[in-house]
Amino acid sequence: MSVKVAMVGTGYVGLVTGACFAELGHHVTCIDIDRNKIEKIYSGILPIYEAGLDDLVKRNVEQGRLHFTSDIAEGVKSRDAVFIAVGTPSESDGRADLRYVLEAAGNIADNIDQFTVVVTKSTVPVGTNRRVHATMLSHLGSDDLFAVASNPEFLREGAAIHDFMEPDRIVIGCDDPRADTVMRRIYAPLTSREVPLLATNIETAEMIKYAANAFLAIKVSFINEIADLCEPIGADVRAVSQGIGMDQRIGSSFLRAGPGWGGSCFPKDTRALLMTAKDLGMPARIVEAALNANTQRKLSMVDRVRAACDGSLAGKKIAVLGVTFKGQTDDMRESPSLDILPALIAEGATVVAFDPSEPHDAARLLPGVEMVGTALDAAKDADLLVVMTDWMIFKSYDLTKISSQMNRRVMLDLRNLYDRDAVLASKFDRYHGLGYGEKPSPTIDQKPALKAVG
Repeated sequence: MSVKVAMVGTGYVGLVTGACFAELGHHVTCIDIDRNKIEKIYSGILPIYEAGLDDLVKRNVEQGRLHFTSDIAEGVKSRDAVFIAVGTPSESDGRADLRYVLEAAGNIADNIDQFTVVVTKSTVPVGTNRRVHATMLSHLGSDDLFAVASNPEFLREGAAIHDFMEPDRIVIGCDDPRADTVMRRIYAPLTSREVPLLATNIETAEMIKYAANAFLAIKVSFINEIADLCEPIGADVRAVSQGIGMDQRIGSSFLRAGPGWGGSCFPKDTRALLMTAKDLGMPARIVEAALNANTQRKLSMVDRVRAACDGSLAGKKIAVLGVTFKGQTDDMRESPSLDILPALIAEGATVVAFDPSEPHDAARLLPGVEMVGTALDAAKDADLLVVMTDWMIFKSYDLTKISSQMNRRVMLDLRNLYDRDAVLASKFDRYHGLGYGEKPSPTIDQKPALKAVG
């Protein structure tokens, strides 16, 4: 049975979730105050890059299940559930800025005309949904017409549609039986396929999201430190990752060495969790250590670039493949490139970069970096090729052709994307990866799939 749903916010989470709900058969209206963005979506120009999303949106618009509007009054009327999926940026002290969430709650309260479940999809600190309830109560005077629920998202950028349609679990936090009933109806197309649904109270659902992201961030920071230990002792972090990942208690996901984690979730959510702990007067030493380790990790990549350029960056041209925080997305938020590339320029290097997604804000966020249209353009006369982002399409490139364009045929692979022997066979003179030395690659008979970092 279809449910009438509204989604306030057409950013990454709102647009993907709204389109996927429509694909499940629900009638969805996505709301955004930016009329220009709505017009572009209807014309086929999406504000984010996500594989398969353009076709998903187009199909559900054509079939009449997915609509867009800039009028919140129109969007939330006669809805069974309204999801809040607006931004929660970090404040200067690391706390989540909740002004947009609470503003949305007030606007929803002013315009609902029947019983509506107001669902927080944005990642918010513990206690936020109580504030949403209080905000709506101050507008309506009673909660006869609404109930509040927490429904955290677990979408990986670059695999978001898959993660929605085939989730590990669905988490619903609510204290009102009316909200529980509506939420179960919304997710019935997935739970009927035996997707696990975990129903908790509101605070538990809020904490699950933060705890999950903090744990994954810690896992990435851990393998990065192990990678640094592997190099001087002659171990290979790739085989170490495989070996510990085969242990079912640990798992293979998020055990790939890299230049540091970034994106819209890990940095913001770990900082917010740390501030929650500080507000309670309780230590969160492991989370704090992961944040500090990640900052140092990104800075240490500058040392690796300098070493690959024989100790000096002055006058060197550095070609960079990828500037987004991870492959298969155009998201620049908290990308390691934002720390690493300006530091290279500060030491006298010229930096030329290529990213397949052509992120629209790269020029603004990376002043001094020349963005070009192809990998060959970036490699021309370069003294070093740095693989910054794990775009899978990079593995299809003709490395021999790329090396032929370079002044010095040296690759620094900060994602261990390539096989050393294949790179050297492509006329590169030197290859540097992370977490292993100059020995041949290990033989691994069975390679469990590793999910993308971050």
